[in-house]
Amino acid sequence: MTERTVDSAAPARGAARPVVQAEAALVRHYRRLVRLAYIALPADRDRHSRVLAAHSAVQRALPSRWARRSDPAPGDEDPAYTALRLRVLRDGLRPRPARRLLAPRVWGLRLFTPHGGEQDAALEHALATLDAPARAAFALRVVEGLTAPEAAEVLRHAGVEQAERALDAAAGVGAAAEPDLSAFDPCAVRVQPTDLLSRRRTLTAVLLVGVLGLTTSAAVLSGTGSRTRTGPVASGARPAPAPPVGAEAGPARLVRVPADLWQHTARVDFTAWPARGDRREDAALLGRATTAWERPGPQTRAEPGTDTAPPIAPTRLLYAGTVDGVAVVLLYDGQRLARYTDGRDGGLDLARADDSDVTTAGAVVLHRQGTSVRYLLAPWVEAAETRRIDRPETPARPLDHPDGLTPAAPGGVLTDCRGATVLQLRSSPVVAEKHAFLLADLGGLVPAHLTYSPPPDHNQPARSPREATGPDALQAWARAGCAAPDGTPGVKQLNLWAFAVQTLPQNAGSASWVCLRADRWTGEGSAATAVLLPAAQGPQRTGGGPGRSCSRFEQDTLSWAWWRSPQGTEFLLAAGSRRVARLTVKGPDWSADRPVPDHTLAVERPARTNVQVEGVLDGGTRIGTPGGGPARGAADPRRSLLKQPNRSAPWVSSWPATRSGAESVRP
Repeated sequence: MTERTVDSAAPARGAARPVVQAEAALVRHYRRLVRLAYIALPADRDRHSRVLAAHSAVQRALPSRWARRSDPAPGDEDPAYTALRLRVLRDGLRPRPARRLLAPRVWGLRLFTPHGGEQDAALEHALATLDAPARAAFALRVVEGLTAPEAAEVLRHAGVEQAERALDAAAGVGAAAEPDLSAFDPCAVRVQPTDLLSRRRTLTAVLLVGVLGLTTSAAVLSGTGSRTRTGPVASGARPAPAPPVGAEAGPARLVRVPADLWQHTARVDFTAWPARGDRREDAALLGRATTAWERPGPQTRAEPGTDTAPPIAPTRLLYAGTVDGVAVVLLYDGQRLARYTDGRDGGLDLARADDSDVTTAGAVVLHRQGTSVRYLLAPWVEAAETRRIDRPETPARPLDHPDGLTPAAPGGVLTDCRGATVLQLRSSPVVAEKHAFLLADLGGLVPAHLTYSPPPDHNQPARSPREATGPDALQAWARAGCAAPDGTPGVKQLNLWAFAVQTLPQNAGSASWVCLRADRWTGEGSAATAVLLPAAQGPQRTGGGPGRSCSRFEQDTLSWAWWRSPQGTEFLLAAGSRRVARLTVKGPDWSADRPVPDHTLAVERPARTNVQVEGVLDGGTRIGTPGGGPARGAADPRRSLLKQPNRSAPWVSSWPATRSGAESVRP
C-alpha cells in the first residue's frame, strides 16, 4: 500500500521536469516553430495578424504544469520538440484559431514579414488557395524537411483524417522544390506606424466610454446600496473591448459602409460606395484579394503614376462577386482602387482614385473582355445609357444596372476615331437634380470624365467647363474627340474648349477653334488645339504636348494652321482666346501685323512656308506657338504624342501657345 502511494506521488514531484524540457525546446526551436505556424495559419488573415497569431500559437504550445500528458509524438526527433510541434499544428488546424488574453499585442505599429521576390509572391498566392491541412502538409515538407510518410503520420496525430490528400495538394505548389522561405519568417519583421489619426480618435472614444461606464457604475452603486451587489446592473455593464486599431486590411477588417451612406454625406465619392456583389461574405476570396494587395507579385499591374505599395489606410470593400464566370473583388484605400481578378489569368490592377467626386467616382470597369466592358456604377446613379461619340444625333440607348452592375457594353478608346461608345449617366435627385454626365473608357479602371467649355460670348464673363451632354457639346466631341492629346489609362478628365469662332474667306462657312486638354489623376496634363472646318474639309496635321496649356492656370491660347479654300486658294488661319488683341505673322520674305477684334486672322499666301505666329494680349504680353506651328513637308517630332486620326475627321490640328509672364485669366 505504501509502495503504491510512493509510485503515484513520484510523477507529481517530477512534473516540472517535462515542462522545463519543453521550454528549453521551445526556446531552442522558436524561430522554426513560428515559421511552421505562420504557414499553417488561415490564409485569409493579413500579415500583421498572421505574425501575431503565429507567435501566439507557439507560446500557447508550452504545456502547463497541470496539463495532461501529450500523445506520443511520431519520429526520432527530440520528444519535447515533436510534442510542441504537434500542439502548434493542432492550433493552426482549428477552423478559427483561438485568441487568448495573454496572446501578443502590438499597439500603434503594423508588422510585416520581409518582402520577397516574384517567386515568394507566387508561393504566397498558391498557399492562399490551399486549405489548412494542405498548408500544414506544405510546412512539414518544406520547413521541417519530413518525408511524405513522416509528414502523413504527423498530420494524422494532429487530427487530419485525409493526410495523403493534403500532401498531394501541397505537392502541387512545389513542396519538393525547397523554395527560399526568407519572406515567410515572422521573427524577422519590418515595422511601420498605423493610421495615427484613426488611432487617436479610437483612443479618445475608448477613454470617453470608460469614463462614462465608471460614472454610471458609481451612480448605480450609490443609488441602490446593497441590492446592487445581488441584482443585475445593466446600465453599469462593462463595455466590450474595442477591436485593435491599425491592423492591416484583412477580410474581417475590411470597411463596409451602410448602403445609404451616399444619401447622408457631403462627401460623395468612392468612400460612399457600399459593399456589393454576391460574394462579399466569401472570406477565402477576400483573403486572396487582400493578400494580393499586401504582397504585390508578377500579376500586379499598376496604371502610370500609381504606387504598388500595400494599403496605406483601412481598406474598403466595394464589390466581391462573380462576373462572366470570374471572381472579382474591388477594394479602395482612400487613394487607390484595387481590382482583384481570381484565377491563373487574373491578378491585381491598381489605379489612382484620390480626390474623386460625383462624376469621376461614377463608374469603375469591373471586367473587360475584348472590346466589351462591364461597369460597376456608383450607388447614386439613377439612370445609365450608352451612346456613340461619333453619332451625336443618335439617341442614347438605356443600360440596365441591377445592383450597379451593367451588362457587357461596347468599349473602344476615344482617341482612335473609330466611334467609341461612352457612358451617359444621370445621378439621383438626392445628389444633384437632373445632373447628367459623360464617361469615356480609356482602357483603365476608371473612365475619364468628358466636359465642354462653349465658345466665348465677349459680352459676358468667361464660361466654366460644363457637362458634355448638350447638343453643341456632343457635336464638338463628335468632330474633335479623337484629337485628344492623351487617351491612355490614368486620365481623369478630358475637356474640350471652343476658344474662338472664325468666319472663313471666300464664303466658305465658319470654323471653330478648340483646345482639348487631358488631366491625369497624378496632376500631369497635356493639350492640343484643332480647328473644326466645314465637313467637306479634311485634316492636315496632328499635334500635342505636355504642360498646363488650356487649363485654369494657363488660359491664354493661340494656334494656327494652313487651309485651302474650295476655290484652291491657300490661307494661313490663326486664332487666339478672348484676351488676344493683336496677331503677328512672319514668313521668310513677308509679314502681317494687325489688330484682331474677333481674335482671328486669315492671310492669303501662294505657298506654304515656315512661319512664326505671335499674339499680343490686351495687357501687352506676347504669346507664341512652340516651334512655329505646322509647316508644309516638315516632320513633327512630337507627332507620336497623339494617335493618328481617321482621314475623314473634319479638323486640322495645331499647337497650343505658351505664355510669357502674365497672370492667368479665364478664357
